[in-house]
Amino acid sequence: MRCTQLEEMLSAKIFFKCENFQEMGAFKIRGASNAIFSLSGEAVKNGVATHSSGNHGTAVALAAKRRGVPACVVMPENASALKKRTVAEYGAKIIGCESTMTGRETALARYVAATGAAVVHPYNDLAVMAGQGTVALELHEEVPDLEVILVPVGGGGLLSGTAVASRGLRPNCRIIGVEPLGADDAWRALKTGHIEALAHPDTIADGLRATLGPLPFAVIREQVDDIMRVSDKAIISAMRYVWERMKIIIEPSSAVVVAALREGLVEVKGRRVGVILTGGNVDLDHLPW
Repeated sequence: MRCTQLEEMLSAKIFFKCENFQEMGAFKIRGASNAIFSLSGEAVKNGVATHSSGNHGTAVALAAKRRGVPACVVMPENASALKKRTVAEYGAKIIGCESTMTGRETALARYVAATGAAVVHPYNDLAVMAGQGTVALELHEEVPDLEVILVPVGGGGLLSGTAVASRGLRPNCRIIGVEPLGADDAWRALKTGHIEALAHPDTIADGLRATLGPLPFAVIREQVDDIMRVSDKAIISAMRYVWERMKIIIEPSSAVVVAALREGLVEVKGRRVGVILTGGNVDLDHLPW
């Protein structure tokens, strides 16, 4: 999709890749499907399991349902009620946990030890990363000669997949990750050269609270040009802007890339810019405005 007013404001051509129209409402179905359908029958005989604040868990639940295997999703207590409900509707078991990465990982490890389920990690998994990279693969095929791509970054699965696809198809395209100020571990990692986990990430963009994974970081460190940070205030404003101007629903985690454009954090004047809108799963009873 395009947005005339935003293009005029930025003096650039902006191409939105709208994963909010994807199955289950987010790009996560790509990585989850690729991972689950790549596993052997022996590997999934006891089902699959993951931890997630919402979208990856929903994607695992749907992909597992299609493969005919049980799924379990460990979800933090502060996860969206809508996303919990959607995971349950696809038939997955939900286990609650503390709203920390340690809480997620501990609960998941306990379940896997008890059941023998196969772990489908939200981002620190090469099959998941490759699946997410098909977003950028399609974007480059549909829109030739992109000069910049903006990608939300949480655990890094989408950003690393985008980097691999982009370097293969359009080597000189600048790849920019965007994350919230309150969950800026990827920005810190790129600056210091090592992962710096945040104990309590604090942002309205619930899908971007995850800590950057070692496998994605190895790609991001070598192939991503920069990471920008935006405030929750800018995220909310950008989310509302897209709802009002483009007439589509996106969630806060998608809005970070629009916020970076509107805040002037990325030089795009005269350029062809790809923007990945990652999802649109929003609890309409609790909008941020």
